[in-house]
Formats: sequence, structure tokens, C-alpha cells
Amino acid sequence: MLPTTPPSTIMCTPLHSAAPVAEVMVCDSRRVEDEIYPRSDAAAGCPANDRSMTSSLIVTVRGLSKSYGERVVVDSLDLDVRAGEIVGLIGANGAGKTTTVECIQGLRRPDAGVLRVLGCDPTRDAERLRPMLGSQLQDSALPDRLRVHEAVALFATERACDPADLLERFGLSARRNSAFAGLSGGERQRLFLVLALLNRPQLVILDELTQGLDPAARRGVWRAVARLREEGATVLLVTHELDEAEALCDRVIAMRDGHILDQGTPADLIDRNAGWATTRFSWDGPHNFRALPGVRDVVGEPGRLTVHGNRQSIAHVSAELARSGRVPPDLAVEMPNLEAALLHLLEGTDHREMVTI
Repeated sequence: MLPTTPPSTIMCTPLHSAAPVAEVMVCDSRRVEDEIYPRSDAAAGCPANDRSMTSSLIVTVRGLSKSYGERVVVDSLDLDVRAGEIVGLIGANGAGKTTTVECIQGLRRPDAGVLRVLGCDPTRDAERLRPMLGSQLQDSALPDRLRVHEAVALFATERACDPADLLERFGLSARRNSAFAGLSGGERQRLFLVLALLNRPQLVILDELTQGLDPAARRGVWRAVARLREEGATVLLVTHELDEAEALCDRVIAMRDGHILDQGTPADLIDRNAGWATTRFSWDGPHNFRALPGVRDVVGEPGRLTVHGNRQSIAHVSAELARSGRVPPDLAVEMPNLEAALLHLLEGTDHREMVTI
């Protein structure tokens, strides 16, 4: 017989017993204030009147540190997630992204720092916090023979929304009787999204959501996450897929060695760190491209020009080509992207230049 109460995180076996999950009670304002600014924070360096940790934030992290033996994985990290945001954590392997979200969920105990998630301490208030979170971990799995509708029944609590509606939204209605082993990679990830959203979480945490999926399956999962944004969900996304972060995230946080290198909208990080836009085309004879607005450099080769500049320079170069009546058939444009920005950050920034919030 299947347990009636699921774990909050999707693993191959339930993490917790089948005891009923208590509903989170509505607290008066004084109790909420005490939870967000408890007395213990003063001893940790966050006095009770420090308004940097406010109830308007879904996640607030100050000074998070975590080590495994002598290896420091997260080092005095500060992080905020606001209601309704999709925030992406990006960086190379070992940057501390997964450890950070595991501490936020209460799955790992930090060595130092103050964390508040929906007004709760993830370690001390884990049982109260768990019903408010929905998550899909990097190594999520279910038993091969478990059917889709059985998985939904296993994970549903009293807080659950209509499972039929979720299955329809994520394109799984026709697969409700299918075993987990018979689902494609994209269908499995969409099922994990259904389970993460089933119990109306206030914060959704997704770790390497599209890892290993083919391009078509990835796009299907992206559409599902984009719908979460349209519905005002708050999502913390860990990903190595930088086109995914660029397409989905309102804000991205670039990490290396447990530190934040830079953060902002994807466009902000690209503008600050990704260098120039490039326009290449065949050309013989004199030109005036160097004088155009936004152009920073023009490199000439026999029969060919390469123009570097900001994004606006592309429009000015294209307009000049159109005015000249000589639009080259091999005209090519390379736009700076988030991958270029992250590579610049990883290769060119030392810890003294790392940003704080």
C-alpha cells in the first residue's frame, strides 16, 4: 500500500514517514517578526533591527559557509530571492550551487550563516518549511514500475491542487497509466515538475532540470517553467545550461568557488562581461564604419571586414550597408551571450573583485 504523505523532495524513496503533515498556521505580526529576526541572529552578526532581511523576500541568506573536510564549498555567501522571481544559479562544477540550494531547503546544515526561507530557519523549522517548498533535485528518480497517477497520489497532501489539471498542463494526461520506466526523459522531467508543484508550494527549487535531455524535450520543459513565471511563481533554478538561464531567468547569479562573481538580469551580465557584438561581411574599397555610433573597432582583411561594437552598432552597420546599396550576401552577426559573459567571469576575475549584495 502506498504511503499517503510524500516527501517534499523527489527521490527514489520517501525521505520521511507517512505521518500527516501539519498545516502551517497563520502567525500574528509579532511572531513573524520574531521568526525573521530571532534573538540568535544578533549573536551571529545580524541584529534584530537589520532590515536587510525582510519579510518581503522569499529567501534571504547572509554569510552562508559550508565545508566538506578541508574543502570550502560555500564561503560567506549572501543571496536574496524575491517573490515572483525566477533566479538562476550558474557557474562551473564545484561552484557551490547545489550545496547552496540544499542548505536553503534544509537538506544540509550550514557551518555558518543566517538563512531565512519564507520566514523560517531551514534547519530549525524544517518540518514547518517543508510543506511550503516544492523541489526537484539533480538526481531525482522514482521506482520503475510506479505509474504516473500513483506517483501523484503518493506525493499529494491535503494542500494538493487538482492533479488532473496539472497533468493536462504538462502534457501527461495521456500517460497517467504509464510506468515511470516507460516515460521519455522529457516526460520524466515534466512529471517531476508536476510533483514539485502538486502541493501549492510558495517556492520551487529546480536543480539541473533539463540535464541530458534532447533539444526538443528541453524546449518542452522550458515552456512549462515559463508558464510558472506567468503565474507568478517564485523559482530558484540551478543550471549549467546557460541558454536555459538566459531564456527563463529574471535574474542570474554567477558563482565560482563558493563566491558570487556577479549578478543581475541576463542582459546586465552580458553587457558587463561578454565583450562586443561582432558583424562580419565581405567588403572591398574604402569605408566609414569606424565612425558609426557604438563601433569600437574595425578589423580589415583582404576582401573582408569585421566590426566590433555594442549591440546598437549592429543596427548602425546594417543601416550603412543598406544606404550604400551593397548588402553583402555573407553578412553575419554574432551577439554576445550569457555563456561568453560567464567564461569572462570565470577566466578573468579574482576573489578580490567578487561582488556582494
